[in-house]
Amino acid sequence: MYIKQIIIQGFKSYKDQTVIEPFSPKHNVIVGRNGSGKSNFFAAIRFVLSDAYTQMGREERGALLHEGAGAAVMSAFVEIIFDNSDDRFPTGKPELILRRTIGMKKDEYTLDRKNATKSDVMNLLESAGFSRSNPYYIVPQGRVTALTNMKDTERLVLLKEVAGTQVYEARRTESLKIMTETNNKREKIDELLNYIKERLTELEEEKEELKDYQEKDKERRCLQYTIDYREQNAIQDELENLEEQRQTGAEGTEDGEERFRQGENELADIQAGINELKQQIDFLKVDKKQLEGERKEYAKSKAKIELDVKDLTEGQSAAQQARSRYLSDLESLEGSIRQHESELAEITPQYDARLEEEDTLKSELESAEGTRQRLYAKQGRNARFRNKKERDDWLRAEINNGYPQLAKVKAVRVQTAEDIAELEEDIANTEQAIATLREQLEGRGANNESIQAQIQEAKAERDRLTDERKELWREDAKLDSVLSHAQTELRQAEQELSHTMDQNTSRGLAAVRRIKRQHKLDGVYGTLAELCNVSERFRRAVEVTAGQSLFHYVVDNDDTASKIIEVLQKERAGRITFIPLNRVKPKQANVPKANDAIPIIEKIQYDPMYEIAFQQVFGQTIVCPNLQIAGQYARSHGVNGVTIDGDRSDKKGAFTGGSIDNKHSRLEAVRQASKWRDDCDTHKARSAEIKRTLERKDQEITRAVGNLQKLEQKRVQQENSYGPLLQELRSRGNDLQNKKDTLDSKHRASGKIDANMKTLTDQQNAHEAEIASEFKKALTRDEETQLENLNSTVQDLRQQYSDLSSTRSELESRKMILEIELRENLRPRLDQLQAQEFDDRTSSGSRSTLQESQSELRRINKRISTVESKLQELDISLEQSTSSIQDLEKRHADIKTGLEEIATAMEKSQKRAEKSIRKRRILAQQKDEVTHRIRDLGILPQDAFEKFKSTKSDVVVKKLHKVNEALKKYGHVNKKAFEQYNNFTAQRDTLEKRRGELENSQGSIEELVRVLDQRKDEAIERTFKQVSREFGMVFEKLVPAGKGRLVIQRKVDRDDDEEEEEEGAEEEERRKESVENYTGIGIRVSFNSKHDDQQRIQQLSGGQKSLCALALVFAIQQCDPAPFYLFDEIDANLDAQYRTAVANHLRDISSSSGPNDDGENGGAQFICTTFRPEMLHVAQKCYGVRYAKKSSNVLVVSREEALEFVEGEKA
Repeated sequence: MYIKQIIIQGFKSYKDQTVIEPFSPKHNVIVGRNGSGKSNFFAAIRFVLSDAYTQMGREERGALLHEGAGAAVMSAFVEIIFDNSDDRFPTGKPELILRRTIGMKKDEYTLDRKNATKSDVMNLLESAGFSRSNPYYIVPQGRVTALTNMKDTERLVLLKEVAGTQVYEARRTESLKIMTETNNKREKIDELLNYIKERLTELEEEKEELKDYQEKDKERRCLQYTIDYREQNAIQDELENLEEQRQTGAEGTEDGEERFRQGENELADIQAGINELKQQIDFLKVDKKQLEGERKEYAKSKAKIELDVKDLTEGQSAAQQARSRYLSDLESLEGSIRQHESELAEITPQYDARLEEEDTLKSELESAEGTRQRLYAKQGRNARFRNKKERDDWLRAEINNGYPQLAKVKAVRVQTAEDIAELEEDIANTEQAIATLREQLEGRGANNESIQAQIQEAKAERDRLTDERKELWREDAKLDSVLSHAQTELRQAEQELSHTMDQNTSRGLAAVRRIKRQHKLDGVYGTLAELCNVSERFRRAVEVTAGQSLFHYVVDNDDTASKIIEVLQKERAGRITFIPLNRVKPKQANVPKANDAIPIIEKIQYDPMYEIAFQQVFGQTIVCPNLQIAGQYARSHGVNGVTIDGDRSDKKGAFTGGSIDNKHSRLEAVRQASKWRDDCDTHKARSAEIKRTLERKDQEITRAVGNLQKLEQKRVQQENSYGPLLQELRSRGNDLQNKKDTLDSKHRASGKIDANMKTLTDQQNAHEAEIASEFKKALTRDEETQLENLNSTVQDLRQQYSDLSSTRSELESRKMILEIELRENLRPRLDQLQAQEFDDRTSSGSRSTLQESQSELRRINKRISTVESKLQELDISLEQSTSSIQDLEKRHADIKTGLEEIATAMEKSQKRAEKSIRKRRILAQQKDEVTHRIRDLGILPQDAFEKFKSTKSDVVVKKLHKVNEALKKYGHVNKKAFEQYNNFTAQRDTLEKRRGELENSQGSIEELVRVLDQRKDEAIERTFKQVSREFGMVFEKLVPAGKGRLVIQRKVDRDDDEEEEEEGAEEEERRKESVENYTGIGIRVSFNSKHDDQQRIQQLSGGQKSLCALALVFAIQQCDPAPFYLFDEIDANLDAQYRTAVANHLRDISSSSGPNDDGENGGAQFICTTFRPEMLHVAQKCYGVRYAKKSSNVLVVSREEALEFVEGEKA
């Protein structure tokens, strides 16, 4: 095993991560300047492997972190990778990665990338050969100097550390501490034993005195029991007489109580009827108020609509007269337009035909004249030229000049055709737009009627929704009154209920209900009183049986109960007892099966889900006819008995009874509170539902009104859009006429262009034909004949063209007159009449408005009659309800008078019963006192019940007085003498046994201390011999001509310097002496001869002292070898020859593969720093430490570079 690689980051001068190349498993040397970080490198290894950096404070941790410019280093780590190919670490892996990370607040170890404790790391290192008792496998700077200057006594201490005596010393100290504690315990036990022996002697005397006292006291208790038993019987007889009297009086008052109870119930029913009638009257008044308000609103609306109907009726006649005049004018104008359009339709085809014939004739005329002129031109040209060449040249020039003109004409023709197509498309679009506008104008009447119908439907929908909302308002107002009444009744019921319980319980119940709603807890069911239903006959018995348990709250499990209790505690909202169904386990009751014992739980109605809760409270109780039977069953079956009247006998023997105020029944109060609470919840839910419905209805009305407004706006927009439509129609008509005129001019221009192009083409063709012909001075015979024919043809064509043009002009003039008349006069007048028609339709809208108003007036009259009918019905109902209330109040007063008489009689009977109850209470108290005295007598002897049975009471009293006087002299007796004697005896036996155990334990500890001392002495002797032998061998290897040895110094020869004698009998005596006599270890060496007198280390030079110290270090290492060694400048103070010897020695140790002939263990790894060349010559691998940019770095260097650096440092 050896160190394979080291990674450092953030530790001291190593800021950045420094990954050092793998080390050699043999000898490695590191060089570098002072301050470059060599010592920090060794400190990093010690930081991981040794105990030098433990229990550090904040400042000490900060000192290990890199300090420099830039970002602060918050943590640092050093990672050492071990080669574990020899499985020295018991991990089963070829490598072991050990890392220690430190920061301002952390210090962590990891093994193979997993977190580990420091103890785990140290134990693993010790298992691999890193001994804590031998810290010399790492030798930092100054350690050699310290060894050099070490005193003999300090060397002895060092030898003890190497021998591992610290373990023995620790165990010996612990054993001595235990032995001291054992002695102290034994002394305390001895003191206690002396006290117990004295106390036992005293208790022997007290025991005899206690026996006499017990005989006297036994007689006293028998006499006292006789007296108390007779008194108890007398009190019981008197109680039975009182009970008989009570039963006789109770039978007389039962009838009165029953009649009183019936009267109260009847009064409650009457009062409920009165309250119901009053509430009904309130509802009727609310309805009446609302109906009267509606009647006023309808009356206002009626007056307004009547005025509107009157105004609309007066304006209707004038509108009808204007309508008749409008129809007459419209009919006349439409006839004129039809006449003009008919004539125009007749003229237009004739005009188009004449125009087409004119264009054809004109084309023929122009063609003939062109041909004639070309023949004249040719005739004139032939005279100008002398030969064919001159003529052809001139013709070619003309042809070339004609091509550009022909191309230009063609381009103009194409552009004109495009313009004509575009105009035709625009005209078609404009005509379509005009047709659309006319359709819109013609369809406005139907649109107006449709919109008017939609408006009527929207108004009807709005009115319907408004009526529904009014009904909801009326119901909401009624519900508010009902809810207010229910809340008032609920407050009264809860107030009456709160009087039946304490304040904390009342507050707690209200808080639990609130918490249930807020936290939505489904497992909170209710109190027992709320979850059950009991008939009136058994109500009193149930209330007495349950008591405050009626208000215990049933929940599903204890988690729910815990949550509620936490909230109650946090809010300080009262106190409640919960019954979690998952925790309650009621006991099976031994209920008697008899006609006079009815289980009370059978008379309670409840949900089977809560069976165990009711069994827990009522399962042990039966209903009996009277208290005596209840008491008998309580004693015989161990159950609680209760009567119908509420008298109770429990299984412990106690009786509870008396008068109970029936007016304050808990179950009735709970029932009333629950009833009104349910009513309030129902009314609140209905009120919330109505409010949500009102909100939806408001939204529907808003949408209906919005829809109506949109329709009205649409109608207004349509009315206002007629003028712009007419204006747009006129504008588009003018635009259409302009475009048609432009199209006609474009057509005429196109014809001229075609004629011109034909002329140019014919001319070009003629020139080309002339070039191909022979050159002659005159025209050919055919050409002359053609010329003569053309002259006559041209004259005929001109005459025809003139006649046709005259006819076309007349038609064109008439056509233009008709078009202008239609466009400028008749159609604008038609548009004006159509606008007037719209106004008439507006008046028609007024007629429809009149009809709407009349319909609205009829609807309002119908509603007014309906409201008045309802008001009459309400008045009748109010009179009937008021009369019923008066009758009920009279009956209520009569019954109340009868109840007052019954109450007076019952009060007198109650006073008699209370007097009897007070007497019974006194007797019961006396009976309890007597029973308590009998119970205090304790266990009586067997003859106590018969011994004084026949003795008179006065004789018994005298005997008791005599016995009490005799007992007075025993006032100081120790009544616990027997018990104390037994206790002290047991303590004595226990202490004596414990003392024997302590004595045995002390002997074992003393033997252990002796064995430890012996083993420690043997370890020191063995270690000294081994270190001394190794020191001599190492010294002879380093100094072949010399000799060295270690010398033990003892107390007897502390100042004796004569240590030169031969080892013999004297050495045998030293072995017999104790190691405690050792005072130090000295070093005697000779550097020149193996036989000269040896010198002490104090007499040597500095280099010789350092060599001796190194020899001691090597000797210690050979005794307790480690897998690797770290030496920091150990050769600094050595001479050259000794540096060479030390370097060779390190090389030999690192190169050996096993134990050599001298017994040395080889194969160790060495990592050294030096400023000398001797170690570099024998090193396997060299490293250089450099410091740059305030950070250290370790790099591999060659031996030559390392030697060059060392030589440079020397220079």
